[in-house]
Amino acid sequence: MYDDPIVAEIRKIRDSYAKQFNYDLDAIYRDIKAKEKASGLRYVRYPARPCRPRDKGVLPPAV
Repeated sequence: MYDDPIVAEIRKIRDSYAKQFNYDLDAIYRDIKAKEKASGLRYVRYPARPCRPRDKGVLPPAV
């Protein structure tokens, strides 16, 4: 396996952050949302795009 020092550093930071919340995804989510709110920035959510039907020959077949 290829050891990339940047990827290793990011994984270490991510693990350290998750460890603060005992790897509880709900707690991590609440923390991220609190940081978003405290930042004062405005976050925009767009509605999901509708799926388009596949045209024959345009996209490869689903596997």
